Amino acid sequence: MSEEINLKEMPADEILELMQEDLYDGYAEEIVEEVQELLSRDMGPYDILIQGLVAGMEVVGDDFRDGVLFVPEVLMAAKAMKAGMEILRPLLAETGAPKMGTVVIGTVKGDIHDIGKNLVAMMLEGAGFEVINLGINTSAEDFIAAIEEHNADILGMSALLTTTMIYMRTVIKALKEKGLRDKIVVLVGGAPLNEAFAEDIEADAYCRDAAVAVETAKKFMELKNG
Repeated sequence: MSEEINLKEMPADEILELMQEDLYDGYAEEIVEEVQELLSRDMGPYDILIQGLVAGMEVVGDDFRDGVLFVPEVLMAAKAMKAGMEILRPLLAETGAPKMGTVVIGTVKGDIHDIGKNLVAMMLEGAGFEVINLGINTSAEDFIAAIEEHNADILGMSALLTTTMIYMRTVIKALKEKGLRDKIVVLVGGAPLNEAFAEDIEADAYCRDAAVAVETAKKFMELKNG
């Protein structure tokens, strides 16, 4: 925190604006200080999340989609968001704050690429979703177990190899066998995928990047809750 900025003397709305700027710049330590300062003034954790962190991440998402920001900057912003979320998450759980929905996400079996998938997970969390990130090399059984345990609304699957993306079909088939397919929205993404492939395996949508994934997830939740 630079010398000329004194959080104690700033009004709350200015701290929220500063938080959005610091998030954009990926300043994790500053985000933590700003979150703590607002909490010390009895601002609710949900308000800090929505007006500070989510509002900041929306700008990051828009600029990423428009090619103003690139993956390294978005990962820095997501990391700063995560630092703020670590303080807010337990408080949000206590207050029973509303969440957008629950997403189970993972890289499919045989594939160990996770930068893109982690970016999607962080940005979904930034948009107010509860995210269960299963990591890499995720089997159909693991996806299904997590969907059932967390009563998930959305399943996100990622693959970076043409040899592993076909496993997504196996997962969707397993969902059908378990009677879960109609209860969950399936979003797929990754470099070798396209809309035709998503349609062919009967996924609900193909998301070409993290910003699109967040927009698509929000749209499906609006339809579901509409």
